Amino acid sequence: MPLLHKIAVVVVIAAVVAGLWLPDRGPDDSADATRAAGEGPASEGRGGQARGKDPVAPGSRPAAPSSAPPAPPATVGPATPAAAAAKANELGQIPVIMYHRIIDKPELSLDRSAAEFREELVRLAKGGYVPITAGEMVSGRFNVPAGRHPVVLTFDDSTPGHFALDPQGRPKAGTAVAIIQEVARQYPGFRPTATFYLNQELFGLAAQEAAGLKWLLQNGFELGNHTLSHKNLSTLSKAAVQKEIGDIESKVVSLTGTHTATLAYPFGNEPRKRQWAARKEGAYDFKGVFLAGWKPSESPFDENFDHLAISRVRSEGKIKENDCKQFCSTAWLDRLDAAPGERYTSDGDPHTITFPRAEEDRLAKELRGRGRVY
Repeated sequence: MPLLHKIAVVVVIAAVVAGLWLPDRGPDDSADATRAAGEGPASEGRGGQARGKDPVAPGSRPAAPSSAPPAPPATVGPATPAAAAAKANELGQIPVIMYHRIIDKPELSLDRSAAEFREELVRLAKGGYVPITAGEMVSGRFNVPAGRHPVVLTFDDSTPGHFALDPQGRPKAGTAVAIIQEVARQYPGFRPTATFYLNQELFGLAAQEAAGLKWLLQNGFELGNHTLSHKNLSTLSKAAVQKEIGDIESKVVSLTGTHTATLAYPFGNEPRKRQWAARKEGAYDFKGVFLAGWKPSESPFDENFDHLAISRVRSEGKIKENDCKQFCSTAWLDRLDAAPGERYTSDGDPHTITFPRAEEDRLAKELRGRGRVY
């Protein structure tokens, strides 16, 4: 073989070997990457204060290619003096309070009177809590002033005591929405928002369904999915689960033009397979799924946060029923008041995650680049 041909063969073989040895370029794995909540049918809940902390759902964090060397862990930076002075802890617990009927005279165990509801809101406002929506919490996109605490107000079953319109097209006096707005006017900084988990009755609005749901969205409230007829999903087939969820979702979309961002299970019961409820191609794609109790939620920046099983706290005083002396809203708010280091306290900056150094191991690994300690 001529010398030039031999040289050419050697060059080709060397190029092939080099191509096999070099690692492919994988996805961006920087530890400062935020948790992407994902875009799809359920993007409606990302409105309002949607910026900043944006966590990826557990199980969907990008992995480095197996051939790539492991990236060095990101360094957690120092907290600002202002954040330290505020005793910020953005890995603390967030109360997600679960309400059912709001009526003048409670009849059922889950009912709360309008007076009891107002009293609890005033307590939250005086205690430095700022309402955010369920969708904002799940995405991590919320902006709470330094030293204040997020709280999520959720309402199941879309009953008339939650919301109605008066003849002038305003929230009817005595409903949950009207009371939230009244307390917000009385206590500036208490944001008038909540998430309403809908069944087919839609607050009993009848001919006003479209106008009522649009009013809620246009005035800073959020809509969530609670299934069409409130069946126990743990007893249903895949097709039945998806029909229950999909039918109310399609109704909401037809009335408002938007999808819901989150689901709350009826009775807090999961279906046999979580994914049946979490997503159906072309029908719904939830960024978070909520249970029925009995403790505050982990921070969305906590390594252990499970976006498909978010805990809530029933609104109730320290009564004997259902262990409410320990596990309902009054008991939990008392506990967090007594141990303020356990609750989420904001650093005032939606782009950083500040916490005491002792809590560092709880921060989700891909968020370390945004972590700040003191």
